[in-house]
Amino acid sequence: MFDCDVLVIGGGIVGLSTAYAISRAAPGTRVTVLEKEAGPARHQTGRNSGVIHSGIYYRPGSLKARFAVRGAAEMVKFCAEYGIAHEVTGKLIVATERDELPRLHALVQRGRENGIPVRELGPAQISAYEPQVRGLAAIHVGTTGICDYGAVAAQLADASGAEIHYGSEVTAIDRRPWGVAVRTAAGRIVRGRILVNCAGLQCDRVARLAGDDPGMRIVPFRGEYYELTRPDLVRGLVYPVPDPAFPFLGVHLTRGIDGGVHVGPNAVPALAREGYDWTVVRPRELASTLAWPGSWTIARRHWRYGAGELRRSFSKRAFTAAVRRLLPAVQESDLRPTAAGVRAQAVLRDGTLADDFLIREAPRTVHVLNAPSPAATASLPIGRDIARRALAAL
Repeated sequence: MFDCDVLVIGGGIVGLSTAYAISRAAPGTRVTVLEKEAGPARHQTGRNSGVIHSGIYYRPGSLKARFAVRGAAEMVKFCAEYGIAHEVTGKLIVATERDELPRLHALVQRGRENGIPVRELGPAQISAYEPQVRGLAAIHVGTTGICDYGAVAAQLADASGAEIHYGSEVTAIDRRPWGVAVRTAAGRIVRGRILVNCAGLQCDRVARLAGDDPGMRIVPFRGEYYELTRPDLVRGLVYPVPDPAFPFLGVHLTRGIDGGVHVGPNAVPALAREGYDWTVVRPRELASTLAWPGSWTIARRHWRYGAGELRRSFSKRAFTAAVRRLLPAVQESDLRPTAAGVRAQAVLRDGTLADDFLIREAPRTVHVLNAPSPAATASLPIGRDIARRALAAL
């Protein structure tokens, strides 16, 4: 009667980590993964900066803090085990204005509460790490690294033993007391005992297809990147001090595993769930975002921040000025546009931006409703947590 025991929707790093964790925890459990794209990791997983985050930013005791700290160490071990390109580089978080110093010191305390080694630096010590970077003070976080998350996702797929179907967009879900039946756009029916929704940018839509009210809406924010034409300006990873009022880290400098340096991202509203530039507009998806009360609350609450992000999106000069706060030597000609990403940000009805991973259970289903950064870093422990929930429901 069943095609599988656990049916996972979504072939990004979280969905594939879940399949991998199930195979490790309960060998013999039949897992099927349905992914609408032609291969794994085509959206958030494959379009981020490739950073293995330390977990320093996240509230002590939160899922993000616990899973990121644990996941960073596990990701390094996983990459080493399977020969995936990676490096533990460390990173600098740099204060360039005096009013950022209290927030920097708060990060030091938060890092220590999360069990992360942190070293405080003065201006001369900043230059020893990054000769071209200027700041009043900084902290060095030694456990930050970089890797190829696309390769990680592909390895998870291979090692999971799951039956993976690409090009299989889910269009209908029928949940019954005995399990779930899913129909794909091609008309295929797949039956499973438990459904796991790891659909990322589409997760709230999938939850509604299953008959559940997720109580949130994915509001997509596009992160636009440049790359340095003079990568020798930066040795490693350099971040500004984030504003805790926003879920975004601000424009930063990231040397990738290929040796190139990404600059960004900003954070601007996307006009489609998968709107990777301003020309991609999907009226139905945009209308859905605008109809959600929380979207207007965000706009009213953060319009000044949003206006600055939009300005940096349309003006390379403004974007360059933001980068110069950290890297004074950079010129407009040093920045070359590169591929953008879209963050699947869960927004509650009252306009609250979900600031932690959000996993909800319903009869015969587990929904992953908020898993933006640092979900790639934390994917191995997230996958185990989801696997535990799914196996308990079998």
